[in-house]
Amino acid sequence: MSSTALTQWTVLSGRALRLGRRNVEALIMSIALPVMLMIVFVYLFGGAIQTGTEYVTYVVPGVMLLCVSFGSAMTAVSVANDLKEGIVDRLRTLDVGGAAVISGHVFASLARNVVSSALVLGVAFALGFRPHAHAGQWLAAVGILVLTIAAVSWLSACMGLLAGTPEAASGYTFSITFLPYASSAFVPIDTMPSWLRGFAGNQPVTPITESLRGLLLDQPVGTAPWRAVAWCAGIMLVSILAAALLFRTKTRA
Repeated sequence: MSSTALTQWTVLSGRALRLGRRNVEALIMSIALPVMLMIVFVYLFGGAIQTGTEYVTYVVPGVMLLCVSFGSAMTAVSVANDLKEGIVDRLRTLDVGGAAVISGHVFASLARNVVSSALVLGVAFALGFRPHAHAGQWLAAVGILVLTIAAVSWLSACMGLLAGTPEAASGYTFSITFLPYASSAFVPIDTMPSWLRGFAGNQPVTPITESLRGLLLDQPVGTAPWRAVAWCAGIMLVSILAAALLFRTKTRA
């Protein structure tokens, strides 16, 4: 990366972070809603859901992924808003590259979601979550979570470019929010209807959830981490390529 590109990326990442900090309502909701959902699941539904362990122990990875999906909506809306208000066009007149514009939003999303995931984990500890992971497992779990956040952030930025308005961008990210519910994040897959099990077992959230759960609880994870990494890498690669194509299309004179 050249010094000019690095400067552009640094400036635009800082701008995206400041914009996110000023959007207090969205920031609070992206953090507070997953926390509230965890409390609801643990205290209202946990007693009725049998997972073979304390439900708070089972549900924490799923809620962390929900936190990532809710936070992704901010990224999509921010990208769409920049396009709508002409900010991107102004930056282009200054010869600012598309990579710096979009990756700035992605970096801000990554930073926000890492902080919010840490806060959710802190609430989980307060509710009784007790992991048994050693240092290597913690490192692997954090690595998978960060890779997941990066993949979802790029996918959300792509949705923001695809959407015509910030409102539409927010709606597009609903598909990301839905995936944790149709996975092993909140209930075992074998409790689902037979027609849903195939989808639940072969979509990206399930291996990510099982990797985080197994690593944090010092349980066998099998091939789940490798499948999780493959899913995240694939999503991120496709999203980066699609974002580059969409950016050129949307900003073409």
